[in-house]
Amino acid sequence: MGADQGESIHFWQTAPLAGVELLSARYIEHRFAPHVHDGYVIGMIMAGAQRYRYRGAEHLAGSGTLVLINPDELHTGHKGTEDGWLYRAFYPDSRQILSLLAELELPTHNLPAFGATLYRDPDLVNGFCQLHRLLESSSTALQQQTAWRELMLSLLQRHAAVADAGKPGKEHRAVTLAKELLYAQLAEPPSLEELAAAVNLSPFHFARVFRRATGMPPHTWLMQQRIARARALLQGGCLPLEVATQLGFADQSHLSRQFKQVYGVGPGAYRSARQLITTPI
Repeated sequence: MGADQGESIHFWQTAPLAGVELLSARYIEHRFAPHVHDGYVIGMIMAGAQRYRYRGAEHLAGSGTLVLINPDELHTGHKGTEDGWLYRAFYPDSRQILSLLAELELPTHNLPAFGATLYRDPDLVNGFCQLHRLLESSSTALQQQTAWRELMLSLLQRHAAVADAGKPGKEHRAVTLAKELLYAQLAEPPSLEELAAAVNLSPFHFARVFRRATGMPPHTWLMQQRIARARALLQGGCLPLEVATQLGFADQSHLSRQFKQVYGVGPGAYRSARQLITTPI
């Protein structure tokens, strides 16, 4: 981290993740007084290091580490290096976690507790960092809600001794109906929670059933359908900007990235090549 950068704090919430507060910050001289949260802290040290006291011991969280704090447990926080620390964090309230467990039909009589506070878990750190950035973008609620549930299940199973949820079922009718609903709303898809309610399943259970049936989460299946539809529109002569707008892509560059990943060529070049084929000489 450059020494010329000052402290910065971005604290927000996003409608698709009700009950989860979000923080992106760089702290240098700030010191957190001893305090507790009524929910969990799931933090990622992006750069630098943070020192904090928790459960009667001093901890040093360096870059790439996962910091976990249970509800109502006293802790502090201050810089662990001269330049401070760059930090991203989720603050889910306890009801949010219990709701996720209920969706999987797992016990909810006790809150899960993380056994330790500091972990080197690159998969989860990378996953939560990607999700955190996703929540700052114009990505769909469907993608945000699905990614949150999948990551939280992995986190709770690895580090809070939450039981295996078991294999999802094969609710073929629910998956078929969900596909029909998604295909009918390519530009403005329903959220995971809305989609699950439409097929009469809990959101988490539905997401796992859908992945088992298709090999991909609902938002990825949706993107595949968007790209296939984009190809057809380009073949018909539509301009890439028109296609991006019609199908709900964030912008033309978003369409270009996704289209090229599948077809190996950008939408503009694809459209031009198709016109050469179909234009009579």
